[in-house]
Amino acid sequence: MTRDPAVAAGAAPPPDDRRARVRGTAYPRYVAGKLGGAAVSLLAVLVTSFFLFRLIPGDPVKFMTGGRQVSAEQLAAYRREFGLDLPLWEQFTDYCGKALTGDLGTSYQFRAPVVDRIGEALPNTLLLTGTSFVLYTVIGVVLGTRAAWRHGGPGDRFHTGLALVLYSIPSFWLGLLLIIVFSVGAGPVPGLFPTGGMESGGEEGFAYVLDVAHHLVLPVVTLVAVEYGQTLLVARSALLDEMGGDYLTTARAKGLRDVLVRRRHAVPNALLPTMTLVFINLGRTVAGVILVETVFSWPGLGGLFYQALSVPDLPLVQGLFFAFAAAVIVMNTLADLLHPLLDPRVGR
Repeated sequence: MTRDPAVAAGAAPPPDDRRARVRGTAYPRYVAGKLGGAAVSLLAVLVTSFFLFRLIPGDPVKFMTGGRQVSAEQLAAYRREFGLDLPLWEQFTDYCGKALTGDLGTSYQFRAPVVDRIGEALPNTLLLTGTSFVLYTVIGVVLGTRAAWRHGGPGDRFHTGLALVLYSIPSFWLGLLLIIVFSVGAGPVPGLFPTGGMESGGEEGFAYVLDVAHHLVLPVVTLVAVEYGQTLLVARSALLDEMGGDYLTTARAKGLRDVLVRRRHAVPNALLPTMTLVFINLGRTVAGVILVETVFSWPGLGGLFYQALSVPDLPLVQGLFFAFAAAVIVMNTLADLLHPLLDPRVGR
């Protein structure tokens, strides 16, 4: 193999070789930095979840007695059982040590491991928020790109205005309004959907699937109506930034139809900001929407979190808070790691 004499003599490699070597080492450093930042964020969440919820007023021991008259010795026994008699720093070190092994403690009100309670409610939340996520992401991206491509037109003004209005509406208020109109019935509109819950009970097989889908309609409509506007606005803004690109003018000059210019060239280059939002929203599907699940009595993580706050069930609240935050951090980190693959300018 022939070698460059200058390189063999110890001279600096050509500029192209230096750039290739930098690119080869830049991405691993980028990945290491993002993973390190995620680890620090998770540690901060772990610490915050312990101290934050100890500010909530209320005595979980008195809740566990069910309002009965109990002696001071019995209250002390309850505190010993759940470690509430220990100094705060001992409770904190015990909590962190167990959390690092996957043990988030035992729920006060359910007398069951927090991890088990989260595992039972998680599929219900993923069904609700996952269905909503797919719908509002697709609707937001499609309508946002169409609105940007014909910006200033009637469709753009209508969709942008509607998205802003719906995005500003509190989700719990919209959910209550839908229950009043479509569950209870208002005027000529009969009650078509259940007022809450996930199932009516007693159904099996395909009838059970239809029953769950029937209960799913109003909560999904609520989430889609409130959330799709954010995706629409981000997709619209990102595409508008690409509209003046020279590569679009070149594509048109080659004779490509307008729809192909948008689909093959403009939209792929505008997807980076939208993908970031999509991954963040994907992380939020684990958290669910606490108010929507509470309004519709949906048996998911959001409703469980609201129930735990009312006690307060400290281990369950801490575990849910950590799970919610960890899902968002993991998805946000994954989006950061994929950015250089979508746009080579990132991570260099």
